[in-house]
Amino acid sequence: MLLHIPNVLDAATLAHCTALLKQADWTDGRVTAGSQAATVKNNRQLPETSPVAQQLRALVLEALSKNPTFFSAALPKRIYPPLFNRYGDEANSFGNHVDNAIRTHPATAQHVRTDLSFTLFLNNPTDYDGGELIIEDGMGGRAVKLPAGHLILYPSYSVHRVEPVTRGARLACFTWLESMVREPQRRELLHEMDLSIAALRGEHGETDTAVRLTSCYHNLMRMWATV
Repeated sequence: MLLHIPNVLDAATLAHCTALLKQADWTDGRVTAGSQAATVKNNRQLPETSPVAQQLRALVLEALSKNPTFFSAALPKRIYPPLFNRYGDEANSFGNHVDNAIRTHPATAQHVRTDLSFTLFLNNPTDYDGGELIIEDGMGGRAVKLPAGHLILYPSYSVHRVEPVTRGARLACFTWLESMVREPQRRELLHEMDLSIAALRGEHGETDTAVRLTSCYHNLMRMWATV
């Protein structure tokens, strides 16, 4: 499942992020790449321990915690602390790669199984040329280039890349998460049920049917979720 979630960051939060990014001290992005990805990764990244990264991370995690669409689709159990990258100038692309199945945070030694990945765009497409996130889906690949504050959620097992940035700079937040529901098909079914229940309630109110469907949803969660 590829899911576009708009307006994860509101205008005020985006402005705060932009101000922080102007203070950024970028380093080689290969520091967090696996052995295969490191051979095709050519971008810049904020060190995980930098004060700017820590402030940006707090803003992003707070916004995600308030976004019902993100929770419904991802059912996050653990989120690897979000990272921040820049594509532009000579460090401007990331070739085809697959995200590592397990990420281990260097400070806490906590393991995160990478069920889902996301990219949260931090500046607008008019700021740069190129830089599309290409996610292979068996149909030649989906190209993603979203407005600032919008997020794309996609399976971590997907082969994906970032096309070269030929003008300006592309700024984004990215990371991986472990879902409470490991199987993609079950996770997608729960998301569709959640959307349908919300639509039913919006049209008809809290009917007996809505209550029964809600019961089915939560009983499936009890069967499938690990926390």
